[in-house]
Amino acid sequence: MSMFRTGILVLTSPLHTLPLRIAPVLTSAAQFVEQTLYVHLHPGLNLSSILPARPVFVPPSHNLSSLITKLYSRAADVCAHLDVRVLLTNVRNQGLSTNPFPTAQMLSHTPDVVLTDFSVSDSSQVSLVQSCLEKYAMCCYACKPHLQSVLLAPEVEIIGEEKEPQKTELLETYSDVVVGGTFDRLHGAHRTLLTVSCLMTEKRFLIGLSDSALLKNKVLKELIEPYALRMEKLLEFLQDVKPALRYEIVPLSDPYGPSITYPDLQCIVVSEETRKGGQAVNKKRVENGHPELVIYEIKLIKDAHHSDTEEEKISSSSLRSRLLGTLLAPPKKNPNIPLFPYVIGLTGGSGSGKTSIAKRLEALGAAHIDSDRLGHETYNPGGPTYHKVKEVFGNDILNEDGTINRSLLGKKVFGNKEKLKCLTDIVWPEIAKLSTKKILEAASQGKTVCVLDAAVLLEAGWTDMVHEVWVTIIPEGEAIARIMSRDGVSKENAQKRLDNQWTNEQRVERANVVLCTSWEPEVTQRQVQKAWDLLQERIRNQRNGNLS
Repeated sequence: MSMFRTGILVLTSPLHTLPLRIAPVLTSAAQFVEQTLYVHLHPGLNLSSILPARPVFVPPSHNLSSLITKLYSRAADVCAHLDVRVLLTNVRNQGLSTNPFPTAQMLSHTPDVVLTDFSVSDSSQVSLVQSCLEKYAMCCYACKPHLQSVLLAPEVEIIGEEKEPQKTELLETYSDVVVGGTFDRLHGAHRTLLTVSCLMTEKRFLIGLSDSALLKNKVLKELIEPYALRMEKLLEFLQDVKPALRYEIVPLSDPYGPSITYPDLQCIVVSEETRKGGQAVNKKRVENGHPELVIYEIKLIKDAHHSDTEEEKISSSSLRSRLLGTLLAPPKKNPNIPLFPYVIGLTGGSGSGKTSIAKRLEALGAAHIDSDRLGHETYNPGGPTYHKVKEVFGNDILNEDGTINRSLLGKKVFGNKEKLKCLTDIVWPEIAKLSTKKILEAASQGKTVCVLDAAVLLEAGWTDMVHEVWVTIIPEGEAIARIMSRDGVSKENAQKRLDNQWTNEQRVERANVVLCTSWEPEVTQRQVQKAWDLLQERIRNQRNGNLS
């Protein structure tokens, strides 16, 4: 079976029959399309006529709005890996124009296959239908040369009883519509909200996009994509869905944003859980002397794949949690070190659970190299840094037995960047040498994987010693609580310790894999097991000469 990167699915079934048909149709389409699936609606389209099929306008209706919600919901269930986009260029009241596509619409991803649910009862008509379908698609959208076609009807089994057609109730549309949200890694609920908003908008669609101030309390906020990237993806999606609209995307630094200051706005689209937010917007608008907005509510989409620690509805936080343990960025080839043993550089802030994860990986078979312990060794009398540290920082850092008092040394350098750099310039290179020695020892023992457990992996520039960087994260408040409990220090001292370290965001930016120990130990174990299993797969690929 041939696979295509991008396809257009032309739905020809009557709207009232599609709720039952959409899941099997999408399941069948997913067997042919790998990445992006555009959906074009033309109920009643006849593809078996010798006359050329022409696109028509489809009126915006409540049935269509419900179908869009159902379609994205079913897509999340049966083909979650696909980037599904419902196209609306031909959806509006006819007006003056008779042709929705005076020229072929350019899409962000050029289709190389067109698919349809059109049923062909006579096999002798298959070629005619395919030719008609290909011409129809190219009349509407700019497609790749030699566009191919697939008839899905033979693959579709309808389950359930189709409802009788109901009278079409037109959807109220508005000149200016507003929505707000984080829109991190667009999922089915986002797509529903945005597509239905486009359906209801005639001219301007205003989107408030959450900026840093509104992200502070988000779950796994470190994994939220940067504002610029979210805006770019959002605009690409919207311009595909309905290019005729004027889109304004503005930073949202408070819960209201432009929704309470733009007098010309007419409608706000919300979900069930943000209904009160829409009501609060109207209260503020009245206070500002602006007319209230019509509040249009979208139903939440259930997440059929949610785990026991995730929300039942489709949410960005659940999707971010599923990224934990997966490869977020491909590792760069490192010609300076051998392929085996495969070295994981594990790092994280104080209290992040880094050492506990290192021990879990060790239990799975990895060699555990504790750089903090190696650092202690370098300070021992006769160790590689002992005399230099004593010479630079004085004898007053010594215990009575002549050993270095690391607590006194720490007080000398804490908060003094110049002295701290002086110390790290002495110690870090020696820890790196000892780590390399330990890696070679692990190789001689037949270890396939080594975990270099190093809090300062990134700061010390030790990434040239490892194949991948794994980062453990924890919310700052939880990290402070853990440090206070573990080390018996005050909240202020715990905060100062974190302030003198890299932030989670800085580490995650350089990470190949991210793990989080915020939840119960068994949840952390599942993350580690997933990360380990995926790592083993990458190692097998490397051994086979197929670098993933």
